[in-house]
Amino acid sequence: MEKPKVATVWLEGCSGCHMSFLDLDEGLLDVLSAVELTHTPVTDFKDYDFPEAVLGIIEGAVGNEEQVEIIHKLRRKCQLLMAWGDCAVFGGINSMRNHIDKEVLLRRGYVETESTVDGRVPDDPEVPELLPRVLAANEVVNVEIFVPGCPPSPEAIAYALTEILKGRTPTLPADVMHFD
Repeated sequence: MEKPKVATVWLEGCSGCHMSFLDLDEGLLDVLSAVELTHTPVTDFKDYDFPEAVLGIIEGAVGNEEQVEIIHKLRRKCQLLMAWGDCAVFGGINSMRNHIDKEVLLRRGYVETESTVDGRVPDDPEVPELLPRVLAANEVVNVEIFVPGCPPSPEAIAYALTEILKGRTPTLPADVMHFD
């Protein structure tokens, strides 16, 4: 029997959710033996030509035009989307910039900082354009499953993945939800 395909992306965040996934330790072997990871930052894929998959997992908020494109591509290729962590679920700490005009933010970061000499705001076409505000994943595409936490616990991630593999939509029980 073919294993269900799973793709994960790391958008605007710290990678803590993928680290929690790796913190499953021996349990990671159980998960990995039950799925085929088609795309993940852990394996360092640089392209975003996702194959069809049962599950797409999003870590991080959406903060630039490239990330909007990535999350739409993932949504088109996946039957279900899961948001891992507070950045993907709520916008997280990244959304602190939402109260500052984008142009003011860029000018401060690249031109006006005390240590900057001859600074300028990047205008290279290779640098993705910032969105006016940071968005949670479900503000851009439909997301079926949410695993909050900063980062979510390995137990919460394992529970959610196990439920999906059993064909059920996970509702996280309180005992796997803890915020440090």
